[in-house]
Amino acid sequence: MAGVGDLIGQSVWDSTGVWVGQVVDVRVVKSRGTGFGVHEEFEVRGLIVSANRAPILLGVARDPGGRMSWFVHLLQRLLYAGSTYVPWEAVASTGGGEVMLSTRRGTLQRV
Repeated sequence: MAGVGDLIGQSVWDSTGVWVGQVVDVRVVKSRGTGFGVHEEFEVRGLIVSANRAPILLGVARDPGGRMSWFVHLLQRLLYAGSTYVPWEAVASTGGGEVMLSTRRGTLQRV
């Protein structure tokens, strides 16, 4: 599997070959029962995919705690209105700059 940073910007295609968009964010959660500090483990839960891209908001506007200011949050909501959430279970493969899904575009949830 590609690293989380490698997923950002990859094109996403559904199971029928329809372009869904590009990965603009990755949703992760801290795994239960892991240690603190350098030994923390995270699990990928899903991808945020958008036909619009605003490279300025690709994670660089967050503080070390992962939080955004209210202005950046509002700007992100405006730029990425109509984005699609792809659960990680729907990802069939990653690599070569593309993410292939095992489901159709119409079954995905809008964010």
